[in-house]
Amino acid sequence: MSILSLALTGWLLAGPGYDPPGRPFIEIANPSSIWKFARAQGSKEGESFASISKTAETMQSDPEFAGLIVRCAPKGKIDVLVALIRPFPPRSHPRVTISSTGGGTQTFEASMAAAGAAVLLPDEVSAFAAGKWQTTPSLSVVVKESDTEIKGVVVLNGLREAYNSLAASCGQ
Repeated sequence: MSILSLALTGWLLAGPGYDPPGRPFIEIANPSSIWKFARAQGSKEGESFASISKTAETMQSDPEFAGLIVRCAPKGKIDVLVALIRPFPPRSHPRVTISSTGGGTQTFEASMAAAGAAVLLPDEVSAFAAGKWQTTPSLSVVVKESDTEIKGVVVLNGLREAYNSLAASCGQ
């Protein structure tokens, strides 16, 4: 994992209030999966956040598309985000179209997180990560904002194990 993706994962993981220079995160690699598990310290004493991330298939993705992040969110929720290299304006509401192999195509209105470097998908997408995506080989993602379109592909092998590990870490 590159320095950029490590920093981006830590920043996106904790959300607002995360202070990268003062609060480093720890990457824990699971040898049976190519999903990366990370934990970041929050701004409050004893607060931490966990996420799993998968980088894009570079040969099938635009250079601005970094990958997919699934993170623990407050109140037991799990968020799904699309990580970008080039940020959109923080108040943007891009349209995100997700096509899964054998699973159809759906379009969602999303919001921005981490100062525009990540696209936060609506809550309903979390159910896909918890369910049908775990048996889906890959996702094609298109993020559209104004006249900009960023495309990417993420292979989902190992998601079931990585998701279960993340879910067990949420709230700890």
